[in-house]
Order: sequence, then structure tokens, then C-alpha cells
Amino acid sequence: MSSIDTVGFAPQARPAQREANLLPLRVRGLELSCDGTPILRGLDLDLAPHGCTAIMGPNGAGKSLLLKILHGLIAPTSGQIAWGNQSPAQVTKRQALVFQKPVLLRRSVAANIDFVLKARGKPRRSRDAVLDHVGLLHKARHPARRLSGGEAQRLALARALATEPEVLLLDEATASLDPASAQAIEAIVRDACTSGIRVICVTHDIGQAKRLADDVVFLHGGCVAEHSPACDFFPEPQSSAARDYLNGRLVF
Repeated sequence: MSSIDTVGFAPQARPAQREANLLPLRVRGLELSCDGTPILRGLDLDLAPHGCTAIMGPNGAGKSLLLKILHGLIAPTSGQIAWGNQSPAQVTKRQALVFQKPVLLRRSVAANIDFVLKARGKPRRSRDAVLDHVGLLHKARHPARRLSGGEAQRLALARALATEPEVLLLDEATASLDPASAQAIEAIVRDACTSGIRVICVTHDIGQAKRLADDVVFLHGGCVAEHSPACDFFPEPQSSAARDYLNGRLVF
């Protein structure tokens, strides 16, 4: 696979040049309830405008819902969220979200990229570069529905990256993939970080988080139980919930 800067479909400026355009995230008192049941409770969070953050925690902790709120897909019950001085709805087009199960158009692989390029008013000539970057250029004319699971997720990532996002949000992007496919996805994500794209990923894969993350947000019971650099979190978590989780004693 080519690097992002080499193929030129991602923003051409290198990380130091792009950093001024990226948005720090500030969350205060975030609450989300469903049918009167609290899911996220008084959540406070600050994220720098660069690097890769892993959001981890047991099932039901609110990880995926938090990601959707940050992308503006779900409105919180209360609280404040600001990307710089803008709301999630104001920066949606500066972000891209990739789900665990890719939702692809029933068209060719190339047409899936063409669709987002046209929607964002971007030149079609960048299509082949992004497909080459994720290793799918040779399948450009193939129906997207015939791709394997790993190929489909690479196409979903290619489609996201074709929009030249400042922030890439990943929701369990490798959860259902075999190790080789997961490794390919991780390589693409790592290149995105290197190019200066801000990455926030939800993952249950401890090994993956160790390989990719600069910092870890650990959710438990709808709250931020811990937020620390990855180099500190994994060898020496400060919260009992995180210690139990990493030792396989906290599942739900």
C-alpha cells in the first residue's frame, strides 16, 4: 500500500502544517438517557487536536453512543460538546465515521468512492489514489457486495478518507475481521495518524489499542473512569474498573 502523503488523496500538508486546522475536543457534563434510563452520566472529557485516542470499556458502557454524539448523529440529553468553538453538527463534514459493519452502495467499488467525492465536491481524479492506498485498485470495477469482509471494511475506510477528514471516528472497525484483515486496517489507520488526521476509535481489542493509541479513555457505568496516556494506562491503570477490565474480570 502507498502512504497517504505519497498518493495525495489525503490533505497534502504534513502533520505540523495541519495541526493548526484540527480541533481540540471539550466535553462537559454530557448526559444521555434512553426512555428515562441514564446511559452517559456527567461525562467530562478533553482531547488534544492530534493523535489517536482509544475509547475502551465493558459492554454497555456507552462507547459507541459517545462516538455518535461526537459526530453529531445523536443529540445528548444535556451537556456541552465543542470542537474548538463549534458544535458537533457544525463540524460533521470535517469528520468521517466508519462503523463495525460497513454500509456500502450496491454499486462498483469505484462508484462507492465516486459517490462521496461528488457529494463533497471533490475531484474524481483522486479516486484511484485512495483505492490504491487501501489495496483495492485492482477491484475498482467489481461489485462492492462481492468483497470479502476485510475488503469491504477497507473500502469503507477508503470512502471515509476520500473526504479528507480532519477527524476519523472508528467504531469497532476490526471487530469481525480475521487477524490479517485487521492488520491491514490498522496499517491504514496508522498512516492516517501519520498524515495528521485525528483518530478516535472504539475498540475492545487491547492489543490493537496498545499498537495504535496515544491515549485511552476508559468508560465504566456511563462515566469516564480513567483517561491517561496509553503508555501509562496499560502497564498501570489507576482505576479498579480498568484494572479488572484489562485482567479479564470486567465484562459487563
